[in-house]
Amino acid sequence: MQINCKGQLIDLSIPKVMGILNVTPNSFFDGGKYKKESEIILQVEKMLSEGATFVDIGAYSSKPSAEFISEQEEIDRIIPSIEVILKHFPETLLSIDTFRAEVAKASIESGAAIINDIAAGELDEKMFDVIAKYNVPYIMMHMRGNPQTMQSLTQYEDVIKEMLFYFSEKVKKARSLGINDLILDPGFGFAKTTDQNYEVLQKMELFSLLELPVLAGVSRKSMIYKTLNNTAQEALNGTTVLNTIALTKGAKILRVHDVKEAMECVALIEKIALK
Repeated sequence: MQINCKGQLIDLSIPKVMGILNVTPNSFFDGGKYKKESEIILQVEKMLSEGATFVDIGAYSSKPSAEFISEQEEIDRIIPSIEVILKHFPETLLSIDTFRAEVAKASIESGAAIINDIAAGELDEKMFDVIAKYNVPYIMMHMRGNPQTMQSLTQYEDVIKEMLFYFSEKVKKARSLGINDLILDPGFGFAKTTDQNYEVLQKMELFSLLELPVLAGVSRKSMIYKTLNNTAQEALNGTTVLNTIALTKGAKILRVHDVKEAMECVALIEKIALK
């Protein structure tokens, strides 16, 4: 299982880690920490040195009830970040966390390698056309509604069955446009209750029916800290536990705030797999 990032084939037979870099003032865990150029450089250097294959940049917080920002403001936040990272670390494979086609287009033209779309094209009908034109890997996440409404849209008859249908329709559309490299993200915390999040994790191997790599993004989310009655800042141990479970369920990419600990999960699971 491989994806093509700017001409480089990334082998996902051994799971990879994607480090999160939020250049927002309001993300649920690290909002406001990486505004200055020096802060961005230090954090990316840390993630790369700890083993991250990808760095995922987000400039629009997708936490529940996140405030709206304009498309231009998102571009103005994200493009300078891309430029400074590639200036200091030119080989970095940058993923851009956006649901807007114009932001995706500007980011790819500035050197980004992957687009990570929480809405899988639902919030911008032009997104699939941009992905097809530039032929970059595309992460399609499952969500209902948007960040402002998703928490009211958690009614499912069968959450896994409905997600599989959702993804199969998205894959069909992408394939019709010639999009080759697709990655599925179950969207933990997006239009799902805590119990539904754990049901999705428990049954995550069923997404292998679509024969595409799956990304798991549980890092420090409320499904952990609400269950453990602590905070996002105290949720690293819980994150490590769920990342380990996600790997046993077939996850090929872990999207995380804490790269070192995620890399240790991968190393230990791979050691078991060799036995």
